[in-house]
Amino acid sequence: MQDVRRPAVAGSFYPGDAKALADQVDGFLKQAQCSDAAKNKTPKVLLAPHAGYDYSGQVAAYGFKLLEGRNIQKVIILSSSHNYSISGAVSDDSDFWETPLGKVELDKDLIGKLQAGGITLDREPFIPEHDLEVELPFLQKVLPAGFTLAPILAGDMNDTERNKLADLLAQNIDEHIIVVVSSDMSHYPAGADAAKADQDTIKAILTGEEDQFVSTLKQLEQKNIPNALTFMCARPAVELGMLVAEKVGAGDVQLLKYANSGDVTGDDSRVVGYSAIAFFEKEATAKPKDPSGSKKTALLKMARESVEIFVKNGNVPRFDELNNFDQRSGVFVTLTNSGSLRGCIGLMESSQPLFETVPQMAVAAAVDDHRFSPVTVEELPQLKYEVSVLSPMKKIKDSSEIKLGTNGVKVQRNGRSGVFLPQVAEETGWDLDEFMNHLCQDKAGLPADCWKDPDTEIYTFTAQVFSE
Repeated sequence: MQDVRRPAVAGSFYPGDAKALADQVDGFLKQAQCSDAAKNKTPKVLLAPHAGYDYSGQVAAYGFKLLEGRNIQKVIILSSSHNYSISGAVSDDSDFWETPLGKVELDKDLIGKLQAGGITLDREPFIPEHDLEVELPFLQKVLPAGFTLAPILAGDMNDTERNKLADLLAQNIDEHIIVVVSSDMSHYPAGADAAKADQDTIKAILTGEEDQFVSTLKQLEQKNIPNALTFMCARPAVELGMLVAEKVGAGDVQLLKYANSGDVTGDDSRVVGYSAIAFFEKEATAKPKDPSGSKKTALLKMARESVEIFVKNGNVPRFDELNNFDQRSGVFVTLTNSGSLRGCIGLMESSQPLFETVPQMAVAAAVDDHRFSPVTVEELPQLKYEVSVLSPMKKIKDSSEIKLGTNGVKVQRNGRSGVFLPQVAEETGWDLDEFMNHLCQDKAGLPADCWKDPDTEIYTFTAQVFSE
């Protein structure tokens, strides 16, 4: 006998008739449009709303549209209970979940592995719960037949418990597994209040930083917005999902669609907010955008002029006339004198365009590198300048993924971090062990072999490097 969880909200949150349900989901998917930045990538984590389809189905479709044609074989759905008080996290021990579109098998093997992270089995909270169920028809329409499901309801957890579970989830995620986080946003404020509160929440989510998300929700709660009951109904699940995204290197976070119930009903007096947000893996092997030859020359000239003007009169010049240099990338500026390093400082990521970042980093390399005294006026004619434009960072699981001479590397542990640019390996001739030992000890101030410890985070990136 198959142990099947029957649908709880078929006929209310979505059509109970198979054809009507299929037609509605197909209609939503047809209307959803993927941006050029998202349509050719598969998210590792996807945030989707879970209200009745008439209200949130079109927003949800913008997320699930990205999964069409993808070889996703397993889905982990995270949400939080509307009916039960849950401590930790629970999963279901049924064999299948059913919707009018058919049955989906629960992945008992995957669920068993997750129990090591503190997940318990308890089918009772899932029986009346709608928030995971409503995502299932979308998945049944866009994914290959035979995909399996691991449903999880996340409740109250301390930081240690949450990190332990996030680590275990991340360890069990590969290119054939996606995490779907099911949550609506603000509940019942007026439309204008909801739009502002949800904008703040979305901005925090897009940082990819779970603590920023938590801080923003606390600030919203303190504002006492009229009629607002909550600004993220599955907050524990979203916290967990954001941690998982961080641990698998899914730091490219994109808003796909936002709306609220007032956009559908026309009644803005009391609304619920909905968002579809995708967490994509950052491309570690993809090269950053390579500035043209003329722009490289201009960026180097910009670096030199910035240092010379600052050393002579203490001002950092602006280059607003070069605002077409609007690429936003991490960047390092390196100074040498007679072939010897004279200063090197940069940012791994920057929200500012290159015409603003390069002057700032050039001046910092000249006067703020603690390894050297500030550059003097007399030295200026002897200085040579090098600019490195960086790709986004990607967290890796093992140092064997590092390609010396191609990848720059960042190590991070216990609040300390250090960075080597890709060219360091070529300049020194170090092998991988030497490279990593020097990075940990000399740049991060950590034990030389700390990169071998699983608790040390390692990130890779590439760079476009050009010099005078």
